[in-house]
Amino acid sequence: MRAWLLFSALRLLVFAVPFGILYAVGVPWWVAALLAAAIGFCVSYILLRPLRDKVAIQVAEARAATAARGVDEDAEDAPPAG
Repeated sequence: MRAWLLFSALRLLVFAVPFGILYAVGVPWWVAALLAAAIGFCVSYILLRPLRDKVAIQVAEARAATAARGVDEDAEDAPPAG
């Protein structure tokens, strides 16, 4: 499984669990959503750091690979000098 997919699923889970608990307790849905977002941010910032770093490295590598291909294409598409 790709790291970004796992990271996204865990972030969703970290939001959904507190939201479900707060909503089940009787907190209005919009308050539960705000609190769940704050809780999810704090928990994911602390606990998902290694996975977040791995995703960031993969994104940077993908962008670098795309940028390397773009240089060659720009040279081919440029008008001839002269």
